[in-house]
Amino acid sequence: MSFGGPQWPQEPQQGGQQGHGQQPQGYGQQGYGQPQGYGQQGYGQQPGQGQAPDPFPGAQGGGTTPDWGALADASASRNRRKRWLIIGGGAVAALVVGAIVATAVVASGKKNDEAKNGGVPTGTGSPTAAPTPEPTFSSVAPPPPPNPKDYISDPKKDKAPLSAEGLFPGKKLTMNKRPYTKGATSATTDCAAVTQGGLGAVLKKNGCQRVLRATYVKDGVAITVGVAVFPSEAAALKAKSQATGGIAPLVGAGVRDFCHATVCLRRSNSVGRYAYFTQAGFANGKKVTKADKPIFQASDDLGTFAFNQIYARGRAQASAAAGAPGE
Repeated sequence: MSFGGPQWPQEPQQGGQQGHGQQPQGYGQQGYGQPQGYGQQGYGQQPGQGQAPDPFPGAQGGGTTPDWGALADASASRNRRKRWLIIGGGAVAALVVGAIVATAVVASGKKNDEAKNGGVPTGTGSPTAAPTPEPTFSSVAPPPPPNPKDYISDPKKDKAPLSAEGLFPGKKLTMNKRPYTKGATSATTDCAAVTQGGLGAVLKKNGCQRVLRATYVKDGVAITVGVAVFPSEAAALKAKSQATGGIAPLVGAGVRDFCHATVCLRRSNSVGRYAYFTQAGFANGKKVTKADKPIFQASDDLGTFAFNQIYARGRAQASAAAGAPGE
């Protein structure tokens, strides 16, 4: 019977008030009119013609002497108007100068603030500093990491050393807190010699290259696990599906003969170019039945261990290939 192992596996607006610099109203107007009712003729006026304008509008009576007081008042009024014009113009000029100064202060303050905070990038770069390079990204996707299963399926990639002690290391193993003690180990290229029943013929027909074995014991239960190496994954799959008989129990190193002339539990499975087999029974030769859960548990544990060890071999080779130059 077979058992299942683990499955394969993003500028500020100016606010100046209106009216600054305007000429004050009511100033500079002349309030002196020409005297009415006088009948004298003006200069250059012909008899019988209308009265000509008086060249001296401030003259009194019929004489020709001008009204110097009126003329003085008119002159003073004109001077006052000029003075207000000058004052108003000065005020406008002062406002313009003030606005320019205010704008310069604002601009200066803005410039200093930018300098204090590193300035505003202009895109031209410093004349003494090299421009900061723009990040670049490759449009080519990186290759996927190597698949460990590829390395345990192809003999051209599966080049790591292989031995019984390397595949079954240490003196003990623990599966799910269940400890097992290791007995003897062996490795041979004569695949049929380490089998029972018809398994030898199946291994030979499918090109078996080597078989590695180890025995473990726990609480009166003995289990031998054998790993057969094939030239391809397809060959290993065929050997698993055609399996009959079983792997021969490996005795020694404190483990006595078991599974001879009695009923034991045999299982087979494969991964990559490896097929693995287990034979589990009682160390005292007792017949195994379906009710003997320790036997089934031991067979499951050792089958899972074999799978893990083979897959770890592929993972180690894939990891080494990923870190190698040119890979």
